[in-house]
Amino acid sequence: MAELGEVDEAELQRLVVTEQQKAQFPAQVHHFMELCWDKCVEKPGNRLDSRTENCLSSCVDRFIDTTLAVTSRFAQIVQKGGQ
Repeated sequence: MAELGEVDEAELQRLVVTEQQKAQFPAQVHHFMELCWDKCVEKPGNRLDSRTENCLSSCVDRFIDTTLAVTSRFAQIVQKGGQ
């Protein structure tokens, strides 16, 4: 059986990391939803009041902003490493 070259091994490692990240994403979203629910929803009911709706919206916005900031920073690090 032929050995993997350094390039093939690096590509395989990258694919493994990518698949691990894909698998972690649903768990992260679920965890985030639990955090926002616990923070914002005091009494579950048939409808969300405006305070709860605003809280959930802000919580989601913070999650998206944080995710974009982390992704951007990660891309900068990867780009610097590739130079």
